[in-house]
Amino acid sequence: MKRLPIGTQSFEVLRRRGDIYVDKTEHIYNLISNGRIYFLSRPRRFGKSLLISTLKNLFKGNKEIFEGLYIWDKWDWAKKYPVIHLDFAEIQYATAEQLEISLDKFLNDVGREEKIELQETATRLVDVKFAELIEKMHKNRGEQVVILIDEYDKPMIDSLNKAKEVHQEIKETLHNFYQVIKASDEHIKFMFMTGVSRFAGLSIFSALNNLNDITMNNKYASICGYTQEELEDGFKEYIGSTAEYMAISKEELLREIKYWYNGYSWDGKERVYNPFSTLKFFDNKEFEGYWFETGTPTFLIEQIKKKDDLESLSEARVVSSGILRGNSSDYANINNTALLFQTGYLTIKKKERSDDGILYTIDFPNKEVKDSFLMILVSEYVGKSQIEVFNLNVRIQKALISKKEEELQEALRELYANAVYDTDTKKEGQRQTLFVIAARLSGFEVETEVHTNKGRIDVVLKKGDRVVVVEIKYSKDNKLEGMLKEAMLQIRKNKYYEKYASNDVILLALAFGKNKEIRCRFENI
Repeated sequence: MKRLPIGTQSFEVLRRRGDIYVDKTEHIYNLISNGRIYFLSRPRRFGKSLLISTLKNLFKGNKEIFEGLYIWDKWDWAKKYPVIHLDFAEIQYATAEQLEISLDKFLNDVGREEKIELQETATRLVDVKFAELIEKMHKNRGEQVVILIDEYDKPMIDSLNKAKEVHQEIKETLHNFYQVIKASDEHIKFMFMTGVSRFAGLSIFSALNNLNDITMNNKYASICGYTQEELEDGFKEYIGSTAEYMAISKEELLREIKYWYNGYSWDGKERVYNPFSTLKFFDNKEFEGYWFETGTPTFLIEQIKKKDDLESLSEARVVSSGILRGNSSDYANINNTALLFQTGYLTIKKKERSDDGILYTIDFPNKEVKDSFLMILVSEYVGKSQIEVFNLNVRIQKALISKKEEELQEALRELYANAVYDTDTKKEGQRQTLFVIAARLSGFEVETEVHTNKGRIDVVLKKGDRVVVVEIKYSKDNKLEGMLKEAMLQIRKNKYYEKYASNDVILLALAFGKNKEIRCRFENI
């Protein structure tokens, strides 16, 4: 079997080693044929660096490593273009000054490789030197320059937790640096920029107003990641050997891989697998949260806690395209939904047109992301370790399925012990949201505020044929028994269970009171 290219970001290394390569050169050919200046946002570890490396080798004319690929007989290999490849993973940027020094060194290194002497003065700015390098490369080589920038936003993202002044200085340095690209347009053959986010550099995009953002363009929805067809074709031998090792059928294995690692979409139609997790799975033959383990989203968790924004993660939600693209360049006002979407923790489940424009239904892409992210989030909110949260969710799941009131009450008391201190309206809503998120972690499909012809159900939980209809009440004077009766009466009076008559339905009344008191009652229809 061909080797799995785990951690390999160099197209040349991958091809010369004979590793598995899912051919994306048709997308690349269409990209180059139809435009010049591009931006693509994709989550970390999603193949952006490999895409950049492929473009670099293509423009440098390394013909032999493209043999057998779509673009092999369609490219003019006689032309070799000068390439500036800037990878911000290799740049230092703790401060704006360090960023300028590191960029200056990078430009000097490229100049030496190209046998270009760049002017040096004590007050020389890196953006001026960048412009000089582009112009002289074009003049010396007789071909326009190709500029490839990987992780353009890394300095800005990584400085978000620093002092606001530091973040702003770094952003301004990059704004001036990137602005050179627009001013040097006559010298540029092709420019491709990747990053995790678009919002983090909103002012930078105003400087590059000729930039074509293809992040949500349906033509390039699968330019990174593996489609179902690519997975089954490119990893055929691994699918067979893994199914044999796990003693299940290929069909069962493919269903599980899809459930764990598929689901990412940027157009609401084409869905792709996370390449890093897929490769790690075939290597280890175990279902785990591989992508999530490569980096804890500390900043994301802090943003959600700061804005007390648990509700947006409790179930799928509908948003506008403006929200997904981000609407602020101020790090203190970053929209959490945009942040989570652009970093890969939420994805597009459905795209539809309405009188208000295009609307997107967004949710977690798959089990790997949902379970891992919510586990860390709940752990932070309730002040318990992840293993404690996991064990609590197992108990909650068992209690919901077996209709054990005492067990559910005790598990919920432990869950809320350190999370809720007040009984105001906001905290009451937080109780419901934490219950919903715990149910999601317990494997239930969740819907909230479900409308019927007679009212609105607080929460509906689904798992297989089992449906749990939930009504939640709050009592500031701790009259929980009365609240339970009122909740159950509301369910029965409005016949909330009727729309689920073909399922195995359980009715659940939940009552929250002062001092973290909780009561519940299960009933059959």
